[in-house]
Amino acid sequence: MIELLPLMLERVGILVILAFLLSRMKSFRQIIHNEHSIKGKFLLIAIFGVFGVISNYTGVHIYREVILSQEWHFNVASNNAIANTRIMGVAIGGLLGGPVVGLGVGLIAGLHRLTLGGFTAFPCAISTIVAGIITGFLGKKYSIQKNKTPWRAVAIGIIMECIQMGIILLIAKPFEAALHLVEIIAIPMIAINGFGTLIFILIIQTILQEEERTRALQTNKALYIAQQTLPFFRQGLSIHSSGEVSKIIYRLTNADAISITDHTQILAHIGAGSDHHKPLQSVATNLTKKALLQGEIILANSKEEIQCYHDDCPLQAAIVLPLKALNKTVGSLKLYYRNPNKLDQVEQELAEGLSKLFSTQLELAEAELQRKLLKDAEIKALQAQIHPHFLFNSINTISSLIRTDSDKARKLLIHLSTFFRNNLQGARQTLVPLEKELEHVEAYLILEQTRFPNRFSVDFDIEPRLKSIQIPPFTLQPLVENAIRHARSKEKTLNIIVRVYEEEGNMILLTMDNGIGIPSNLLKTIGNETVQSKEGTGTALWNIKKRIEEIYGHEELFKIESELGLGTKVYITLPLNMERLEG
Repeated sequence: MIELLPLMLERVGILVILAFLLSRMKSFRQIIHNEHSIKGKFLLIAIFGVFGVISNYTGVHIYREVILSQEWHFNVASNNAIANTRIMGVAIGGLLGGPVVGLGVGLIAGLHRLTLGGFTAFPCAISTIVAGIITGFLGKKYSIQKNKTPWRAVAIGIIMECIQMGIILLIAKPFEAALHLVEIIAIPMIAINGFGTLIFILIIQTILQEEERTRALQTNKALYIAQQTLPFFRQGLSIHSSGEVSKIIYRLTNADAISITDHTQILAHIGAGSDHHKPLQSVATNLTKKALLQGEIILANSKEEIQCYHDDCPLQAAIVLPLKALNKTVGSLKLYYRNPNKLDQVEQELAEGLSKLFSTQLELAEAELQRKLLKDAEIKALQAQIHPHFLFNSINTISSLIRTDSDKARKLLIHLSTFFRNNLQGARQTLVPLEKELEHVEAYLILEQTRFPNRFSVDFDIEPRLKSIQIPPFTLQPLVENAIRHARSKEKTLNIIVRVYEEEGNMILLTMDNGIGIPSNLLKTIGNETVQSKEGTGTALWNIKKRIEEIYGHEELFKIESELGLGTKVYITLPLNMERLEG
């Protein structure tokens, strides 16, 4: 009995080594950590079934008190038996995988033991199958993945080995030989199988703890990066914010390059490949275009998959993550690597976590911007667009007409009232009918033309059936006001044309003038960012553009064309609802 202990320990060592090697396999770690699919259950049956077969082959061959063989063997004489670690593998398989896995492993190991022969072959086969069934149901009730202590699993393994000894005594013939065998092998097999179960469970729990630590570290890193980048993402997806965010991610991850894009161009690129991946260039890789189009995470493990146009590009692997706001893909975050092996599961999970956090930040930024725009619109309506000079000048004009032309003064008061009313109503509405906006424009023009007769003319070309279509308030009036205040030249009379027409299912609002035009350097800025000025012209155009983008979702809906000395055209394209139009 004593000399059997080191031999059994040696057999356990073989299985423990196999278990350790198995624990390094990603597929096995995933099976242990996650709920088992049908495929996962079959894989567990195969793995622990093989454990049972190896245990049978490496068992210690025993006749009475004599150890006949320490080598692998493929048959057992009818009056001989073997001592092995078969129950250990079956018990662990059942505890890990539940009843289906326990039964499957028990059948494989038990039936294989039956084929080897020996006077304990049948009782060992029965006890192995019984152990698989019992541990399977116990594994379903007491999950060893969730149980922090290994001792329950060890106790179950020891009990299963005791049950095997009992079945040998009940079934094996002759009884005297069975009793003598149990006296020799019981204590070594129970002790060694319990020890082997403990080691195996500790290996499995180490896997689980590694997964938990990895996830905790990833979560901590992702939250830290999110905290560092939040002030910049609050500014929206711009060149400045993207550049600062890229620097932070580059510093805190293993990526060799970080890139952020919007729908059409690179906003920032830090690290390898920055010599040809430059801000404000069009998106350079087909991989990014695909991710933006599909709105899904895409992996590339070779230079060919990235498909960069630059032949000497050092980037060999990438993960491209869509950045979303309000259920729309607004850009992409890309982590590039020189070596594909650096793009492991840890990096992928970290990148996916960052993508979700960044998308949430962008949504918050959009919500904050929308709130600010609505407030700005209201302030613009109540203050900026009804600035004191306009109000006082209108009152002074009406006052001077009271004695000379009371009827005209009365009409001007009505128009001033209309102008005020439209401003107050528009500040509290998202959409108004086109005819209401035109009424607002006309009230403003009548008041201005009274003050400055013959300095400008305004012509309207409106398709009548479009007047009932809803548009954002304060869309046309600020454009006309900007033209009057900024486009007029001393050499000629300012002519302004306001056209509203239908084109390819869209309603086009066109405001054009023959004024002085806009310099090319200002043309890139106006409408794209706020301009600090007393008149607030840049703010008005930026406000119009952003409100249209928020409501309709496309940057192309607002366009400015201008040439010095020739004039300016502002196009606003709004999608038409044909059913509502026809109704």
